[in-house]
Amino acid sequence: MERPESEITVSICCTTYNHEKYIAQAIEGFLMQKTTFAFEILIGEDWSTDNTRQIVETYQKKHPQLIKILSGKTNIGSGGNLINVINNAKGKYYAFCDGDDFWIDAHKLQKQVDFLELNQNFVACSHYSKVIDDKDETTYVAKNLVPLEYTYDDLLMDRKGETRTASLMFKATKEFENLGETNWFYDAGAGDNFLKLYITSTSGGKIYVIPELMSCYRIHQGGVWSMIDPRIRKRKKISDFNLLINNFKYSSLQKRALLKIYVKKYFLFQIIDFKIKNAYNTIVQLL
Repeated sequence: MERPESEITVSICCTTYNHEKYIAQAIEGFLMQKTTFAFEILIGEDWSTDNTRQIVETYQKKHPQLIKILSGKTNIGSGGNLINVINNAKGKYYAFCDGDDFWIDAHKLQKQVDFLELNQNFVACSHYSKVIDDKDETTYVAKNLVPLEYTYDDLLMDRKGETRTASLMFKATKEFENLGETNWFYDAGAGDNFLKLYITSTSGGKIYVIPELMSCYRIHQGGVWSMIDPRIRKRKKISDFNLLINNFKYSSLQKRALLKIYVKKYFLFQIIDFKIKNAYNTIVQLL
């Protein structure tokens, strides 16, 4: 369904880099959507070194009014790529999906828009996802699909089940206009978590999880996060903690809870890196 930009209800925001094995499946999931409204497909192609760009261009030529390819002048990283896509979005809502994940329900967008239109106290909604590996084998799927709700405080305390990126739809609030000005976002290792925290913190809205399975999250060696050395991942997690402490609001009780979460998850290894020592000392001072 291709209509003028002024009538676009949903902007599908896809970021991709070296996803030649998977990007076609992601795009097919976008194209199969059946809606009563118009949507656009924005693909941030971050100068892949494989054939991702060529595959995206093939689809764009077939659907020139529907698909738009966005790129910087050079590789700008996942944070910059996402902000570039958001800055070009025209829709009332933003639906996210990385180029190595995909949607499996043709009515996904319609269901999410219908919910958000009727529930103004929610700033976003998601749904259940199946986790698969690079051979399409299922590694995780929830046994009981029940409705879930999350506030900013829940997300801060790491309660965020079934809100993976490929399931998320946000209202295009004014907070998104300022996202590019938040310099810390470009340095965030877990950009999706910080996006959820930022929007719920500044808007006061909640996230609702529709109790339906509508997307697949893929874990593979070519993934941006999977390619990072495990030791560097831990350092990024500590860096994320510092970003969290310096840029978000929290109570004294939440400080203690955050300390327990991060010590349990990321400090159970020998602290030999100077930056990590500084981060640990920062956390201890919060007590």
